[in-house]
Amino acid sequence: MLAARLPGLLPDLDPRSALEVSMIHSIAGLLDGGRLVMRPPFREPHHSASQAAMSGGGHRARPGEVSLAHRGVLFLDELPEFPRQSLEALRQPMESGRTTVSRASAHITYPARFQLVAAMNPCRCGYLGEGGRECGRAPRCGEDYRNRVSGPVLDRIDIAVDVQPATAAELAHAPLGEPSRKIAERVLQARQIQAERYGENGPVCNAEADGNAIRLQPDAQKLLEQAMERLRLSPRGYTRTMRVGRTIADLAGIETVARVHIAEALAFRHRTPGQ
Repeated sequence: MLAARLPGLLPDLDPRSALEVSMIHSIAGLLDGGRLVMRPPFREPHHSASQAAMSGGGHRARPGEVSLAHRGVLFLDELPEFPRQSLEALRQPMESGRTTVSRASAHITYPARFQLVAAMNPCRCGYLGEGGRECGRAPRCGEDYRNRVSGPVLDRIDIAVDVQPATAAELAHAPLGEPSRKIAERVLQARQIQAERYGENGPVCNAEADGNAIRLQPDAQKLLEQAMERLRLSPRGYTRTMRVGRTIADLAGIETVARVHIAEALAFRHRTPGQ
């Protein structure tokens, strides 16, 4: 439900992005009435999806889910249940924003710049950490389940959040949350800030920005360097933490990336056992 709400928080596609998305959907035969796609797409393939379905293929080298989600959201529910090859096929597009479909008759490169949102249970039975309900293999079952997703794939996920089960009382008496419209306004303002920062020919948003384009305050830079050593961040994780910190500052309307923004970004990074 949370993932399905995300596209509603995103602004309409700009003309360049709308044309890119519409061309991909046209090739796949999904363009509705020949009209341009103006809203970010939302794709949610089943966990039985093959590598070809995910990255593209077939005798005509049609675009896969990663390309159909271009400039939108790719939602993978029950992440560890996907075939290992399908998950590994995400590595190239998550890094480069494009995917190449290679067939004997053709080699076609499609754009694939999407936001990946994934959900998973703590273990196969789903009750890890709940006394009296977890299976007899706990906690090993949780480790085995998480290990079905490789480290390189997890390293490309910028934000990891544990969601605890809600009680009946919490569901019945939960206060009204902030309406999506208000959140969408903040997201639009942050996107406008980024568009002004990078210019017409630059990255669309922070997620595409080169690390050299993001400037940190000295204390924020020092914290990130310390974290890279102590948390064993990869160079990819280092750059992605900078991008998340830059986005947190943009959402707050703050021009420079401070230590508090990097600290929050680090708190969202995926943790391996022992970290």
